[in-house]
Amino acid sequence: MATESRGGGKKPPSEEIEDWEAGFDGGFGDVTRARLSAEEFLTTLARSVAPTTPEYRDDILLVVSELAANAIQYAPGPLRLVMRRTFDGVHVTFSDTSTTPPEPRPFHPGDGTGGGIGWYLIHTLCDQVSVVVRDDGKDVHAFLPW
Repeated sequence: MATESRGGGKKPPSEEIEDWEAGFDGGFGDVTRARLSAEEFLTTLARSVAPTTPEYRDDILLVVSELAANAIQYAPGPLRLVMRRTFDGVHVTFSDTSTTPPEPRPFHPGDGTGGGIGWYLIHTLCDQVSVVVRDDGKDVHAFLPW
């Protein structure tokens, strides 16, 4: 029985995509910067493997924007975005300085206070969401289809 890999040992193009990491200072413009950074990663990824549906790209960008907006609103200081290709999707990790895990807030569209829909939206668009609290903050992990 042969033990060598077929295909000359080269990785498929989608596995050659390196993890994408970007850091931000936590200012209001960082929502846009995080989205643009995610867009750059997804453009690179799409050159090797196109998303199953075009909506998946938009879903990932929306989740990154929501995670960034939540982090800026609730966690002072630096933020970090890491994106990586998984077997069947994209793993987004957003890190901030707050040790308080996110939780759903009531959404009242008619009272003018706004907010409350982001965490629900993230859970709706993602295959899986988890939060890992560290001594100096937390990591929100979101797995989305591609």
